[in-house]
Amino acid sequence: MKAHEIHLASRPQGWPTEDNFRAEVVDLPELADGQILVRNIVMSVDPYMRGRMNDVKSYVPPFQLDAPLDGGAVGEVVESKAEGFAVGDAVLHGKGWRDLAVVPAKGASKVDLDAAKASAYLSALGMTGTTAYAGLTDVASFKEGDVVFVSGAAGAVGSLVGQIAKALGASRVIGSAGSPAKVARLLELGFDAAFDYHDGPVAEQLRKAAPDGIDVYFDNVGGEHLEAAIGSMNKYGRIAMCGAIAQYNSTEPTPAPRNLALAIGKELTLKGFIVGSYAHLTEEFRTKMTQWLDSGAIEFDETVVDGLENAPSAFIGLMKGENTGKMVVTI
Repeated sequence: MKAHEIHLASRPQGWPTEDNFRAEVVDLPELADGQILVRNIVMSVDPYMRGRMNDVKSYVPPFQLDAPLDGGAVGEVVESKAEGFAVGDAVLHGKGWRDLAVVPAKGASKVDLDAAKASAYLSALGMTGTTAYAGLTDVASFKEGDVVFVSGAAGAVGSLVGQIAKALGASRVIGSAGSPAKVARLLELGFDAAFDYHDGPVAEQLRKAAPDGIDVYFDNVGGEHLEAAIGSMNKYGRIAMCGAIAQYNSTEPTPAPRNLALAIGKELTLKGFIVGSYAHLTEEFRTKMTQWLDSGAIEFDETVVDGLENAPSAFIGLMKGENTGKMVVTI
């Protein structure tokens, strides 16, 4: 049996291009005991994948050249040599960027496509949602009445952070985004204020949106946004550092934040995190998120690109902010 895969052809220097990727057709090996063969339905492209394209030591190994990329995917089991998995089961796993995947059973979990569509398990009910929930409630120690600022707020994680904060009793939630349409969408999702960071200095716009300061900042962007948040932070404010997409493609060092010394007098907490360290919150999160989705308290947006061959362009579009909500590729 043959599989279609997207391989990393070369490592990007700055912004990724189509030339950094290559489509390949490969022969699949016979299944070994404890493995399943999955025909993928939908896959995720995520900002963290840009870091894995660099040959540097990080919390996850870099992608290898001339080998398939990977990432979250949902598919259907078409062959099984693993106890507990049967043909026809829908599973969530980490072997995206291909149409057929040989997956170790320990790397797959069953999902219910009658309860939610496949892409939901890559978004609101998956790693994206867990990231938003854990970063807000645990890393940033959110408490009722907090004023919350979210950067990259129209993205997959950011849009959920703001809605979760409102559901948990935030007094005010502010989001930044990259277009008027995205700003309008944030207001529809219940954000109290939102602004387009292209319209002027972030610090000035944030001060207008949060005249009494902010207590929590969920950082998806870094750079100027982080500097602005530090400036608007109230005493004992907390910052959850989830991402820094503003500098992922930079070839030169970025200077901001230049006001980090303010963290001393304000007694701020800045904490970076990766979602894998918060797996213990998954069950708690899914229970609450299911309730919020069922009640309509939270919605999730998707930008859908059709066709595995278009996964590279979907990823490049994600890095340029062309998505609203989660960027997924149907296969």
